[in-house]
Amino acid sequence: MIVLVTGASSGLGKYTAQALRDAGHTVIAGARSFELGQAEGMHRIHLDVTSGESVAAFVKAALAIAPRVDALVQCAGILTLGTCEEVPAEEYRRIMETNFLGMVRVNQLVLPLMRKQGGGKIVMFSSINGLLGIPFQSAYVASKHAIEGYAECLQMEARPFGIQVCLVEPGDHRGGSEAYRNRVTDADSPYAEAFAKGAAVIRRDEQNGSDPSRLGRRVAKAVSRKRMPFRLRSASADQHLAVYLHKLLPAWVNEKVLCSYYLGKGCKTST
Repeated sequence: MIVLVTGASSGLGKYTAQALRDAGHTVIAGARSFELGQAEGMHRIHLDVTSGESVAAFVKAALAIAPRVDALVQCAGILTLGTCEEVPAEEYRRIMETNFLGMVRVNQLVLPLMRKQGGGKIVMFSSINGLLGIPFQSAYVASKHAIEGYAECLQMEARPFGIQVCLVEPGDHRGGSEAYRNRVTDADSPYAEAFAKGAAVIRRDEQNGSDPSRLGRRVAKAVSRKRMPFRLRSASADQHLAVYLHKLLPAWVNEKVLCSYYLGKGCKTST
C-alpha cells in the first residue's frame, strides 16, 4: 500500500510513519524539515501544509515516486498554550492554518486521485480536545473541533466514491508535542497564577502519557483493514470517561470537573 504521511518528522506523526513502514507499506513522508530523498526506510519530501504551492509540489513529487495514493495520513499540527484573552488573533490563524486548513489543502489534491483510482483511505489526527475543551488550549481545541466536523462532512461526501475516512483521537501521549509556545509570560497578567497551574498539569499529563509507538501501530493496523473505523480513540481510561461524561452531564458539572482538575483550589465555576 502507498501511504502519504504529513507531519512525519516529529511527535505522533513520526511514530505513525515508522509504524506504517514497519507494517510493510511504502511510506512517502512529508514535513517542513525534510528534503527530497530516502532515509530510515521511507521516502522524504519537503512539505509545508500552510502553503498551497508546497502542498502541490509534495503531491507531484509523491506521484513521481508511486503512481497512486492508497492512503493519506494527516498528522501535521502545532500547539500554543495561552489564554483566550491574551493569545493574539494571528496565533489563532497560524494554528488553524496548520492543524485544520493544512489538512483541507492536502485532501483537496488527493481526493481527485482517489476518486479516479476508485477508492482510498484518509486518516486525520484530531484529539480528545476535539471533543471537549480545557483551559489554556483554546486555539488548539478550536482547530481540532473543526477537524471533527469537517471529517463527518467528508465521510458522507466521499463514501460513494469508495473513500473511507478515519478520525484519530489521541489523548495524552509521550512526545505528542515536543515544544509549547507559551503566551502568558508576564507576571502581572491577571491569569498568570492560574496559567502556571494549568500548564504544569498539561505538561505532567503528557510526560506520563501513553506510548506513542502503540498509537502508531494502532493507526497502521486500522489503515491495513478492509474497513477502517470512523473514529479511533487512543486515550487513558480517565480520558475516555471524561469524553462520555461530557456528553451526558450538564455543562456546569463538566466545567467544575475540568476546571478543578487543571486549576485546583483556585477554580471558580458557576452552578
